[in-house]
Amino acid sequence: MTLATLLDAVEVSKLRQANYNAQIVDRTDVHDELTILRVRPDHGITEFAPGQYSVMGLGMWEPRVPDCEDEHLEEKDLRRIVKRAYSFSCSMLDRSGCLRRPAEFPYFEFYVVLVRQGEEHPPGLTPRLFALGPGDRLFVGPKATGHYTLERVQPDDDVILVATGTGEAPHNAMVAHLLSSGHRGRIVTITCVRQRRDLGYTEIHRQLELAHANYRYLTLTTREPENLDASRRDFVGKQYLQECFESGDFERDSGVRLDPGRTQVFLCGNPAMIGAPRHDANGETCFPRPVGMIEILSRRGFRPDEKSHPGNIHYEKYW
Repeated sequence: MTLATLLDAVEVSKLRQANYNAQIVDRTDVHDELTILRVRPDHGITEFAPGQYSVMGLGMWEPRVPDCEDEHLEEKDLRRIVKRAYSFSCSMLDRSGCLRRPAEFPYFEFYVVLVRQGEEHPPGLTPRLFALGPGDRLFVGPKATGHYTLERVQPDDDVILVATGTGEAPHNAMVAHLLSSGHRGRIVTITCVRQRRDLGYTEIHRQLELAHANYRYLTLTTREPENLDASRRDFVGKQYLQECFESGDFERDSGVRLDPGRTQVFLCGNPAMIGAPRHDANGETCFPRPVGMIEILSRRGFRPDEKSHPGNIHYEKYW
């Protein structure tokens, strides 16, 4: 049974009118599985703090791009909206190359990777998002939320923004805010991806490095030829954030010392990279294995930020 036999064009049109409140104004494909979507809500751009997120959603009646895991929908599912949280990203520079605060852009920007296969069930949203283009409609949450923000950062603090993949999105908004606000401390963005083609904002970051002496952009990869082929002269093995910080490479390459007295660290992306601790029955802190960034930083005197005990490690898990 196909969607067309269950929902006709008139009903689909009515469902869109009833459920959608925003429009895509621009789409920039980094490659066929990674895109930057710019979305303008009908109600206008609501204020958000860099690091916060909203949700995007589409009806299950919408078409999907090919070569994704098959989904088998029942009729009751077809009128449902599937939603997912996405951090606000930011292009940082406007079309004329000028640095702008995130709130000064006339759209919301989202950094989206196509999920073709689900762990427990077929992915519902991104195969539909990737079928959209400028002018198409969708749902966007009416407000921003989240506590992963720059609230505790002081003007002279060093700020280190650590991410995997599209976890870089909220950090882009943070960079735009800090630099446009004249932040005096040093700012370092470091992102780990499989391949260099998965870095969608590299050119902008390089321009910012040239324009701002206190900004650095560092990248690591795990699936490039020099990561995998031990016979190459430039072989470096798979590069991971944890190893980069443990070995001292981060401090050497960034020029920023990991000083818990003046540094705020932000972690966003793969939970295994973050390594959030838990407390056992005796109240002892237990770190997961393999070792994550929080444990590595804790050894250097950093503390995770908690509601009752403010710290200098802030983190946002993407799944």
